Amino acid sequence: MATILVVDDEKNYLWMLEELFQSEGYEVLTCERAEDALPLLAEGRVDLLLTDLRMAEMDGMALLGRVRELSPATSTIIMTAFGTVERAVEAMRLGAYDFILKPFNQADLLRTVAKALERTVLLRENLRLSQTLSHHYRFDQLIGKSSLMQEVFEKIKRVAGSKSPVLITGESGSGKELVAHAIHFNGPRSGRPFLPVNCSAMTVSLAESELFGHERGAFTGATARHLGVFEQAAGGTLFLDEVAELPVALQAKLLRVLDTQEIRRVGSEKAVPVDVRILAATHRDLKTEVHAGRFREDLFFRLNVVRIDVPPLRDRADDIPLLAEACLRNLVKEGGVRGTRFAPTAVELLVRHPWPGNVRELENVVAHAALMAKSEEIQQSDLPLELTAAKEWLAALDRLLPAKSPLDATLTAIERHLVHRALAQSNGVQAKAAEILGISRSLLQYKLKVLGEPEKPAT
Repeated sequence: MATILVVDDEKNYLWMLEELFQSEGYEVLTCERAEDALPLLAEGRVDLLLTDLRMAEMDGMALLGRVRELSPATSTIIMTAFGTVERAVEAMRLGAYDFILKPFNQADLLRTVAKALERTVLLRENLRLSQTLSHHYRFDQLIGKSSLMQEVFEKIKRVAGSKSPVLITGESGSGKELVAHAIHFNGPRSGRPFLPVNCSAMTVSLAESELFGHERGAFTGATARHLGVFEQAAGGTLFLDEVAELPVALQAKLLRVLDTQEIRRVGSEKAVPVDVRILAATHRDLKTEVHAGRFREDLFFRLNVVRIDVPPLRDRADDIPLLAEACLRNLVKEGGVRGTRFAPTAVELLVRHPWPGNVRELENVVAHAALMAKSEEIQQSDLPLELTAAKEWLAALDRLLPAKSPLDATLTAIERHLVHRALAQSNGVQAKAAEILGISRSLLQYKLKVLGEPEKPAT
């Protein structure tokens, strides 16, 4: 049962609203003075505050400011007379959910109350998740001793206390969302919602509604008001993952929100103020996307206030044993796995693997090995086939290469052989050969000029 606190120095309104809300099944608390409402709010059980704007001593505006301190998940509706509409609008800018004019229609009031309580449920859930995760994402629990990750940690420390947007770049699976979590949970917004949004998963038709919300009747199927992620993340952090995938038309609207700190729900002309910190991430080179016309240059500059580049796992091999051990500890804690520790040879193989899928691939490999291990100690043979095959290939290369192999000459010979093999596999079709090699056709043509014709095998 939701709890509504009504604050008004007019006893008739208190009596009428108490009767109305109780008949709808709500628990109702009433106060004639704003000061008396403060200890009730501090208890944390008030879901919705309905307060008059003009009252003696502490008015509704001052009470609104205390609500944000005492009970940040409580939604607030301001009641006002016609002569004070301007102040009510200002109250919305300070965080009130909505305002209603006296005298009001009871049906309209009940609809507004129902939607405000929906917002409270969302905020409480986001806060619960934030508090649950806050310990997990403390800065001292981030893993990485390499110099590259130490640079990342230093940047996180510097930006955590700021409100400025941060652009986080890196390959898929490298840990960009973990960096975003660390920024949020080590800053002043840690007690507020952290809301991740996968921009690449948004459909063009519904993306605007998902970001900014919509009003009832805004489009077919919009049977009720919906709060977008900007409002759901009120006071906290909005993490826009794969921001480069946003449609260009929506990029312009996102830029406007960043500039004005206001959103407009679909189907409404009313501006709603928002207080949200933006963290954005992408695996793409946004400068290249800007030059190609796929990403707005002004939005790029707005997001790129601070940039944190998360290095790929292959460039921080020193971190691989630490990450693997941490993944394994979590699996052991959850239970259901046989392997509980790595043999030194298994760790050596993990370190030598190039990890094209980065940390995400490492987590999957560790989970596979822990499940498939024949004993408590995970051996090389317990690792997935692609890792052990790579080990065998490298071992074969060691056997074939002379003890002293000049690096440049050896790499050139291997590259020439790979190019020749790809051309043979594609029957001389350069486009297909380039695809096999994972390079562009123009780069293949350049390599053929530099490398020349490969040596023909001796007959």
